Amino acid sequence: MLSLLAPSVAGAAAHAPIYWADLGLKRGIDLGFFTLRYYSLAYLAGIVLGYLHLTRELKPPGAPMAQRHAEDLFFWCTIGIIVGGRLGYAFFYGPQLLAHPADLLKLWQGGMSFHGGMIGVILALAYVAWRGGLSFLRVGDYLVPCVPLGLFFGRIANFINGELWGRVTDSTVPWAMVFPDGGALPRHPSQLYEAGLEGLVLGAVLLTLFWKTRARLRPGLLGGVFLLGYGLARFTVEFFREPDVQLQDFAARTGLSMGQWLTIPMILIGLALVVRALLRAPFDQSSGQALPAGEA
Repeated sequence: MLSLLAPSVAGAAAHAPIYWADLGLKRGIDLGFFTLRYYSLAYLAGIVLGYLHLTRELKPPGAPMAQRHAEDLFFWCTIGIIVGGRLGYAFFYGPQLLAHPADLLKLWQGGMSFHGGMIGVILALAYVAWRGGLSFLRVGDYLVPCVPLGLFFGRIANFINGELWGRVTDSTVPWAMVFPDGGALPRHPSQLYEAGLEGLVLGAVLLTLFWKTRARLRPGLLGGVFLLGYGLARFTVEFFREPDVQLQDFAARTGLSMGQWLTIPMILIGLALVVRALLRAPFDQSSGQALPAGEA
């Protein structure tokens, strides 16, 4: 029996890694006078497609806002993503930028934090809800199904850029990859793991809950599912993702990466929102008012 297994084991161990450089990927579109980065296109595509989807979400009865609110929301969310993402990167991952504030404006050099961008979006959401007299939780429930598509594009852009690669792995992983800036050893293509979990899987869950169930009528439920789902996905992928160079000592000392520590509050808040939403009566789709307890 061992002799029969030996060839298959040897074959598995002999997998040659995939070389990112052999894929023919380019980090942007050369326009001659300017290189249009795919990361910029990913942000643009996520924002535009997210806005179009939100517009569609407002058509069924019971929506918590009007079209004019959606336009305001996406304007301020765009500002929140850029400013929050950049400041979040400086605070969480690149404190050296704080000593040179002018470098914060050099977006073309990269460096954006999802958690910082999320804080920026939450602040934008709170402002639009306050100014329009809207329900913060219900508007958030309509916003979060639009987010995973942008996350998917962003992680694919990370992969095309050959950045944010994963930890070193052995050659028994058929999709192990050698990245130009990651040394000679094969690594997990963790950008694709994130694109799959944070983008495709989480997006499919949220879209199904929004369009096929009455989840959108339970304030905070979709928002909670997003926070919980993203937190769990990111926490898991961080086991395969290489920590930033300047934070490797931090990860070694604490046992978790910075990304994992930042997702723990998301998981707890998301779980609390889900439980709260399920314990309360849903809204009536036609009137927009909470149903009596006996009709929930």
